[in-house]
Amino acid sequence: MAAPVSWRRLLHSVSSPALVGVFTRISDRLFRARDRRRGSSVLLLAPLLVDTDPVPQRISKPPGSARAQGTEGLCAHFRWMAEQVPAFRVPGGNIKILTSPDQFYQTMKKRIQTAERRVVMASLYLGTGQLEQELVDCMEEVLQHSQENGHSDLKVSILLDYTRGSRGQINSRTMLLPLLQRFSSQMRVSLYHTPDLRGLLRLLVPQRFNETIGVQHIKVYLFDDSIIISGANLSDSYFTNRQDRYVLLENCREVADFFSDLVEAVGDVSLQLQPDDSVTMLEGMVHPYKGNRQDFSTGARKRIMEVLNTARTRLQLQQQQLSEKSEDEGMMSEGDEDTWVFPLVQMKPLGIRVDEQVTQRLLTDAGSGSTVYLTSGYFNLTRAYMRLVLGAGASYRILTASPEVNGFFGAKGVAGAIPAAYIHIARQFYNQVCRLGQQERVHLHEYHRSQWTFHAKGLHKKNTQVAGVNPTCDFSGWSWHVLPMHVWLFCRCSGFHPQTRNMRVRLMGHFIVCRWECVSLACSGDLSRASPISHPTTAGDQLPLMLLRMKRVRK
Repeated sequence: MAAPVSWRRLLHSVSSPALVGVFTRISDRLFRARDRRRGSSVLLLAPLLVDTDPVPQRISKPPGSARAQGTEGLCAHFRWMAEQVPAFRVPGGNIKILTSPDQFYQTMKKRIQTAERRVVMASLYLGTGQLEQELVDCMEEVLQHSQENGHSDLKVSILLDYTRGSRGQINSRTMLLPLLQRFSSQMRVSLYHTPDLRGLLRLLVPQRFNETIGVQHIKVYLFDDSIIISGANLSDSYFTNRQDRYVLLENCREVADFFSDLVEAVGDVSLQLQPDDSVTMLEGMVHPYKGNRQDFSTGARKRIMEVLNTARTRLQLQQQQLSEKSEDEGMMSEGDEDTWVFPLVQMKPLGIRVDEQVTQRLLTDAGSGSTVYLTSGYFNLTRAYMRLVLGAGASYRILTASPEVNGFFGAKGVAGAIPAAYIHIARQFYNQVCRLGQQERVHLHEYHRSQWTFHAKGLHKKNTQVAGVNPTCDFSGWSWHVLPMHVWLFCRCSGFHPQTRNMRVRLMGHFIVCRWECVSLACSGDLSRASPISHPTTAGDQLPLMLLRMKRVRK
């Protein structure tokens, strides 16, 4: 098969054009020589090898602009964000943090069953098990009820990734087809297809491996005017024993309208699932892999940025008008909307890089009086983020998954090596921490919980003035090549603030401090046969990795 796009990007960052051309021709020949049905298992490790290390332009205030219009009530440290993205002001009491996969699942079912106007769900994929079928059944019941009562205003919109949602004979598409066939006027299923997977690459890369090229990664679960922000997918493990983060915003009409418009915009540039399981594009839209690559990206970027810019301008005007009417400008009385919601979009294939720019500035501005809790199920910080963490004045608590709770633990083939690869990356980072004498400021913690896996992502930043939480932020180079949707929530001491602390305390109850003692022998990384503290054996043609002997100390 043709060399993956991620590998090509990596080569261009380190090699001359001549060497890139030679390697590409060699790799194309090698990839083509493999059994197509078997695929190239090395592709599964592509996300670990991608480190684009971008140097985005630093976000700064326009000359002569002391602050964004209408943001007087916002802590001065974050007014610059309102100049870049929409800034929604909501009551902290309307925000609730869900604590478990089951609570997340039961909340979704209940909200679907009681929806009156809209159900909007965006995810990587919809699973095919019994729990997922119950979700589909809830949609069917509420749609049927709306028709029986003569109220067909209820609309259901689903946005999934095309490659992940089409994997296998029974897949996300087949799960939703009965609804689409029965309620075609009220149901929409959009399948986003990355423009990077095209031509020979699309023809030759088999299912599962083609998902390493790029996917739709927005996770939004919206019911009327309430919305759940999470990193969880619509799959049974995320409903039972796969720990993630979940933030419920209740009765937040403007926020819900924005996310509904955003999902609709991404859906407009996606393939539309038809009742006969075929897919088509909306009239006037460029096809993602048959049409011109640049034309598709330009059109998609324009459509999506239109949603962001329209909301940002409207909110700035509203806040300015409210401020002009206020006698105590910039002061918030008890009961006022004391929490700010900033949605961030990262769609690098389309030229949208808002999230990485904002996140880098937030990490850069974190001073000695701040504490940052950085959470990721897959520890793979880019070099840019590593430099920011190592050079910052803030205290860092980096929370990640132990090998045993990594979703790839025990997998067959090269996938079983992925947990070991993440340990290797974490050890390299910890070595830098030690060399710089930063052990007292930067701490690494691993999540341990029997029979559970860990998928939580996020960033929690707090100081004496304000606390901020981003429940879905990821920090790897891979995340910059997919289409994620992240949300920052900044609050003063309100009903929401204690919830963020309680959420952190609950998670920390399953973490232990990590310190590396020594490195074991090189191995295949097949953790189904070798634990991280044993001497594993080499197996076949799997990618050699270093397993680490770790000394774990209870905090």
